[in-house]
Amino acid sequence: MASTIIDSAIFQGIFSSDEMRHVWSDENRTAKYIEIERALAIVQARLGLIPQEAADEIVSHCHLDQIDMVKLRAQTERIGYPILGVVSQLNLLCRDKLGEFVHWGATTQDITDTATSLQIREGLDIVERELGAISAALAKLAREHRDTPMIGRSNLQQAIPITFGFKMASLLAAVERHRERLGQLRKRVQVGEFAGAAGTLASLDKGAMETQAGLCAELGLGQPLIAWHTVRDNIAEVGAFLGLVGGTLGKLSMDVKLMMQTEVGEVQEPYYHGRGSSSTMPQKRNPISSAYIHGAISVVRQHSAALMDAMVADHERSTGPWQIEWIVLPEAFCLLAGALKQARVIVEGLEVDTEAMRRNIDMTHGLVMSEAVMMGLGPYIGREYAHDLVYDICREALKQQRPLLDLLAEHPEINKHLDRAALARLCDPANYLGQSGVMVDRVLASLG
Repeated sequence: MASTIIDSAIFQGIFSSDEMRHVWSDENRTAKYIEIERALAIVQARLGLIPQEAADEIVSHCHLDQIDMVKLRAQTERIGYPILGVVSQLNLLCRDKLGEFVHWGATTQDITDTATSLQIREGLDIVERELGAISAALAKLAREHRDTPMIGRSNLQQAIPITFGFKMASLLAAVERHRERLGQLRKRVQVGEFAGAAGTLASLDKGAMETQAGLCAELGLGQPLIAWHTVRDNIAEVGAFLGLVGGTLGKLSMDVKLMMQTEVGEVQEPYYHGRGSSSTMPQKRNPISSAYIHGAISVVRQHSAALMDAMVADHERSTGPWQIEWIVLPEAFCLLAGALKQARVIVEGLEVDTEAMRRNIDMTHGLVMSEAVMMGLGPYIGREYAHDLVYDICREALKQQRPLLDLLAEHPEINKHLDRAALARLCDPANYLGQSGVMVDRVLASLG
């Protein structure tokens, strides 16, 4: 009985991905608990802290199919944490009381936090792969449309021309920064935890640090310098990263939605039969992927804030903020996976209408080139006076519904400095793209 959008049999493929849902599933989480207990037994036997026979017996039962999940639910509800239930079941599976060596010197949070680190690693692998695919698709669009003029917009009003490649390269640069951030944060967050009741590892009178080092190495995690039971900046950093990625995906979806408006029509999300259709209006083609991205990443950002709240923990083992992570971290990853999937659909199949882009530039009959004209006149009559003069002429062009070029060419204070041909060059959008192409090239050249 699914009750959340992520687990819904209807919506789960839209708002998340099966791969990410598996990472944060009960089965994978429990498998991580078992993997850690297995690694702990192996390391401690190697160090002579527990009998090799005990380690072999424990390892032989460290398989998910030997854990009674129904029983584990009951144990968790009774105890308040699942780890003791897993340890108890492993203990009972072992012969001759060899199971008493399970979880030797560990505490519940050691196993829970280490499992979370393993899940984060798997989750970040998915995020990294999807960001790579989105980067490649954006690079393709930027390269293909390096010199495709379109109108830039300011406060939802037409501003000056840019290129569509410039718009895509701007997003590409952000995605590349996220990939850089991801590489930097891995060493801080992919760290194990084995510190005992209050973080001092007093539970082991010998081999404590060796056990910690060996356990982390066995699991492919970094060894912490000190216990982090209630110092949660690493988990909060993951949340902040997910929120940042979501923000960029939201920027993409916002622009696509606006550019898909009927009156604009510059791009369209990929089409297949029935996609984006309305139950009442057959002509509609709704921005489906963009809408789902917007919804998902809005929640991810709230979860990022909740993970900041979880940092405010009491003393060496806390009384509740820790559980915030259990609630929001899986959902943040799952929702971001859905947003990444939808973003990839958009950029890999985006339909670009270059004719509509040019038509939208021309719809004001040259008014969007007023800055270019002002700057062109500046050396002759001064920039500020040129601004005021062109401003007045723009108002007159609107009033008369005539092309800006015509009024400019007729004006005596202008035509004595610039003839119609020179003014026409100033009014040509292709001549006022600035350094768009150079910047696109710089972003593309930065790709590894």
